[in-house]
Amino acid sequence: MNYILFDDSRENLLPLTFTRPVCEIRLGILTIREKWEKYLQAKTSTLTEDYLSKKFPLKESKKNMIINGSVCPNQKLVKDILALKQGEALFSEETLIAINSSTSDTENYNKRKETNAFSLYIKNLWDIFQKNGKAIEDDFYLLTSGRKSQKISKTNSVTNPKNIFLEKGAKVECSILNASAGPIYLCKDAEIMEGCMVRGPFSLGEHSQLKMGAKIYGPTTVGPESKVGGEVNNSVIFGYSNKAHDGFLGNSVIGQWCNIGADSNNSNLKNNYMPVKLWNYFQEKFESAGITFCGLIMGDHSKCGINTMFNTGTVVGVSANIFGSGFPRNFIPDFSWGGVGGFSTYKPSDAIATAQRVYERRNKKLNDTEKEILTKVFEMTDKFRR
Repeated sequence: MNYILFDDSRENLLPLTFTRPVCEIRLGILTIREKWEKYLQAKTSTLTEDYLSKKFPLKESKKNMIINGSVCPNQKLVKDILALKQGEALFSEETLIAINSSTSDTENYNKRKETNAFSLYIKNLWDIFQKNGKAIEDDFYLLTSGRKSQKISKTNSVTNPKNIFLEKGAKVECSILNASAGPIYLCKDAEIMEGCMVRGPFSLGEHSQLKMGAKIYGPTTVGPESKVGGEVNNSVIFGYSNKAHDGFLGNSVIGQWCNIGADSNNSNLKNNYMPVKLWNYFQEKFESAGITFCGLIMGDHSKCGINTMFNTGTVVGVSANIFGSGFPRNFIPDFSWGGVGGFSTYKPSDAIATAQRVYERRNKKLNDTEKEILTKVFEMTDKFRR
């Protein structure tokens, strides 16, 4: 069987999905794609936007299982999907879960079946941090089943050690680890430096670091190759991003290749305790999230200078650069440069040059495909900068 993950709710997940298919969103310890590939024990390809398909290509065959890339798997759901015969589609009420098809057409089916195994589903930006706790727990048990953790150093103060797992090369010294409210998972070569206080659920990605004295409130995920310090509460950092210094990040989602300057903070609660409104790219207006806690959503390659302050429910697009005193507006378009005093256009050539330098710092190369994606995002978001 050939497995294909298709985009669903992509428009509601912008700007994060400007640079990736929905299945590449990190939720819990793993990305949604990584979850499916572990459950299916097979590689997947992607049905996504044309401009992303060079980096995330589609592979078709005569027997395709087309799966919703916004949906997270579980054993029962996978069983229901694998039981589909060709031409059958699996739904949970109005949500399409999967189709067994001879093509990659998501409308090519002749029989509809229902499942009650549907659980985690990412439909809106705020779902990423709101549902992250359950996702960490699910991934923790998936990844640790039949495996043995590395020993936890006796220099640490540990609560519920059975709920803590350290992969090979992971290090933690002289810190407080409290896994009573949820698991704590340290990926390969991750490090928690001295004096950190961590409450689960929490995941620290490969080669990532918690800097000395960091305070982490779960559910929080830090992806690979990232450095995090200060105070973080219920947030998801996709990876290759830094918030290395003091400052507060709460109820937030940070994409890849981002940098949060020292002593920067976001508000995650309005002073009047009213529900938060977030910018919706598709509707081209602010919409109510129906929640009272929501902080910062930051697209890939964006940066902010030291002492930056973000209002509740701020959405920052791809490749934006924010600096200066005061609170900038709570929608900062892609490829914007500036702050409270106003924004100018961040030229793609300059943004790409910066991205190249950032990649080189991690011994990676920004290839032509990545450059083409960033250039396309610049073109698609032109109207928001006017």
